[in-house]
Amino acid sequence: MKRFHSIAIIALLLFVCSSCGDEEARIIKRADNIHQAILTVDTHCDTPMRLMRSGFDLGVRNDDGCVDFPRMKEGGLDAEFFAVFIGQGPRTPEAYEKVYDRTIKIFEAIHNNVEKNADIAALAFTDDDAYRIKKSGKRIAFIGIENGYPVGKDLSKVEEFYNLGARYITLSHTSNNDICDSSTDEQGPEHNGLSEFGEKVVKEMNRLGMMVDVSHISDEAFYDVIELSTSPVIASHSSCRALCESPRNLSDDMLIALKDNGGVIQICILSDYLKQPEPNPVLEQKMAELREKYDNFENLSKEEFEKARKEYYEAWRKYRKLANVQDAVDHIDHVVQLIGIDHVGIGSDFDGGGGIEGVMDVSQMKNITFELLKRGYSRKEIEKIWGGNIMRVLHDNQTRAQKEAETKG
Repeated sequence: MKRFHSIAIIALLLFVCSSCGDEEARIIKRADNIHQAILTVDTHCDTPMRLMRSGFDLGVRNDDGCVDFPRMKEGGLDAEFFAVFIGQGPRTPEAYEKVYDRTIKIFEAIHNNVEKNADIAALAFTDDDAYRIKKSGKRIAFIGIENGYPVGKDLSKVEEFYNLGARYITLSHTSNNDICDSSTDEQGPEHNGLSEFGEKVVKEMNRLGMMVDVSHISDEAFYDVIELSTSPVIASHSSCRALCESPRNLSDDMLIALKDNGGVIQICILSDYLKQPEPNPVLEQKMAELREKYDNFENLSKEEFEKARKEYYEAWRKYRKLANVQDAVDHIDHVVQLIGIDHVGIGSDFDGGGGIEGVMDVSQMKNITFELLKRGYSRKEIEKIWGGNIMRVLHDNQTRAQKEAETKG
């Protein structure tokens, strides 16, 4: 009798395991089918920094970095917003001239690399472009600017950058600039939100149909933007402060204001913005050793910088305690439960620190969809999260700008 019970239990376990395997295979197949059918968009990667080094080709599957066109196809990602990133520096005429030159070179690098791979990718400037390119089977490249620093104090630069393809500007980065205060400037607020010039920048972006990006900016600047902008705004790569306390994330009150504005938060899959970092003395020691070895990463030759960067990322990958896909989808859940399915998307911050267990590069993006399906999200809801919401905001910005121009014309 006992032997019979043992056999029955084993048979039951085998049946359960088989059923679990069948269910997982079914969800994976469904995720594949959804990605083939819908437009999928990631609103922020810093891969253009790699394009500035000779030899990096988006058309080749790279072991270095997180994003390229072949891995976008593997991961079922149609569209990527490639960020023209400029770190904050001195605010002098000489510095602005140098920053402007570098900004133009980054734009050129993106354009040239996409044109080089015209058989598999194309630039997009509107939501219609994105859907058309999707149908052709090619990958889609949008452009955004991370940090309004290159605008300097020259409002005409906003339109110049728009004409080069930029469809959003993240108003600041880790420090205050002439547009607004940053959420992380160690010196504290300078403008108490938007500056007078910053207000002009927001109005000019509205006029052009360029999305205002509130990631990185201070809470006061966020509310100034919400009050001033006549078009929906985006947080291109931010997460929820209720789940992870960080000034880079949006509080529940900010999320509610974002909903009232019609905007969207693109959940950032950078570990420190998803899950409160745990003490990590081993990593801290390794980072301290590298800073000492490479003179705090200052005054390095190109060769020394590349060596330091490689050692830094090797240590980061080896010793970092990362959040996972479940943590990322927890943030999506929080937004959906608080302000609804129409106001959330995904902004990875790949090649700028983004990457979590289960989604370390763009080839693994379907794992987010897999988790969404496991939690009961429908295809329609997943379509909104993966691209529908951000394309709506882009469309609204450009349509409002066009109507305003026609009214004045």
